[in-house]
Amino acid sequence: MHHSARFVFIVDSEKEAAIIADALQPEITQNVPKTRASVTRSGNTFVLDVTAKDVSSLRAACNSYLRWISTAQSVKESI
Repeated sequence: MHHSARFVFIVDSEKEAAIIADALQPEITQNVPKTRASVTRSGNTFVLDVTAKDVSSLRAACNSYLRWISTAQSVKESI
């Protein structure tokens, strides 16, 4: 059985969506056991999909990706 979560983010601009989605790519391309993630974007919206083999792996992966997104937005706000 697989478990999944989808997060939809609407940000201020298409450029910001591209920057955050691109910032996540190095993590998404890593081969992490039990989890898979993908990011798609359209305009000023990007979608993070996370799938895992068990709930605890899903929770851990979601927490990591959400923290990276939060960090990227915090950097933008401090510049």
